[in-house]
Amino acid sequence: MEATRLALDLAVTIRHDGHGGVADDLADTAGLATWVRDHATALGCAEDGPPAADQALLTAVRELRAAVRSLFARAVRPGPPSPADAHRLLPEDQALARLNAAAARVPTAPRLLWEPDAPPVLRDLPLGSPPAADRLTAALARAALAFLAGPDRERLRACPAPRCVRYFVKDHARQEWCKPSCGNRARVARHHARHHRAEGD
Repeated sequence: MEATRLALDLAVTIRHDGHGGVADDLADTAGLATWVRDHATALGCAEDGPPAADQALLTAVRELRAAVRSLFARAVRPGPPSPADAHRLLPEDQALARLNAAAARVPTAPRLLWEPDAPPVLRDLPLGSPPAADRLTAALARAALAFLAGPDRERLRACPAPRCVRYFVKDHARQEWCKPSCGNRARVARHHARHHRAEGD
């Protein structure tokens, strides 16, 4: 579930801005620093601290996001992809190569962690002392690979609400939108469309 959440959270850093446009939470290094800080535990950088959110890391994370969103578009077929990037998706082989290369940048080995008064936990941890930026991008890539190869991929959808550009995992059979506000917006749009059609008759 953690991989699902991390992969989705990366994808939805492109979102509806609430005013009919698209917002990018990773538009600059400050946005990246905030996002990484909020996801430090899942990214495996909570103890050592996150890497510096410089331009090189921003580019690397945005490139991973482009690969993830391209493969999410493939995963939701035959449904339509998110309209945010439907016109500029990476070729699928390039997206796969980008994720696989980032995941392979930091070799890992299984390690058993067993804190007092807690059950044992098996984790794949980096071997040696790879740079923090490589650890972060490898963790993101591995999360995306785990999601795409896992059962949650079957429930992935692109939100069909007007102007929404988010992907979401469908939690129950009747769920149609990523959030209730999108459902409300879709119902209002349908109401207006029916009203205008009735006026035209």
